[in-house]
Amino acid sequence: MKKDEIFEFFRRLAELNPDPQTELEFKDPYTLVVAVALSAQATDVSVNLATRRLFKVADTPAKMVALGEEGLKDFIKTIGLFNTKAKNVILLSQKLIDEFGGKVPEDRAALESLPGVGRKTANVVLNTAFAQETFAVDTHIFRVGNRTGLAPGKTPLDVELKLEKVVPQPFRRGAHHWLILHGRYICKARKPECWRCPVIDLCAFKPKTPAPTAKSAGSASPAR
Repeated sequence: MKKDEIFEFFRRLAELNPDPQTELEFKDPYTLVVAVALSAQATDVSVNLATRRLFKVADTPAKMVALGEEGLKDFIKTIGLFNTKAKNVILLSQKLIDEFGGKVPEDRAALESLPGVGRKTANVVLNTAFAQETFAVDTHIFRVGNRTGLAPGKTPLDVELKLEKVVPQPFRRGAHHWLILHGRYICKARKPECWRCPVIDLCAFKPKTPAPTAKSAGSASPAR
């Protein structure tokens, strides 16, 4: 995808959604770290269902440690890998207390030192909580980056570094949100809904998915 096409790609997504936000529910940087850590290999919907109850009881590192690993499991047992995630959330909460004064750090290295926090989670927190221009490459962004030709790469890190290089201002802050939402609702894994894609003419993917027939149109998901 050429430089002018990339600008137009994001311009259109921004026009449709001027203020993109994460679909994970959170109150502050700490609850965001927890929510993102819980979201690995799980849907945002399932995480939100659990954290709505959890954050009423434990929304600070101290409260989470007091709740304990077994207590936390009762709130998140509907989420995949909940045993490991419960252990990590308690450990990261304790580390925040011991080493960071109970505050979530604003730099990548410190964030990645927390149990259960990898590069993608750190990027989400830096972008969403601290307004940094980072690109958190999940499965949606990896797919969109490769399928469209926007940022092809063999690994998530390849795609992230390519996005870092090619995404222009003023779109850098919101880019990863636009790409996630685009991949989640339009450029879907099994069958992209090309017929309602706002950037169809800029995308390298072929063949384009045709519009559903009148018979199946009623089952198509609504435009976002």
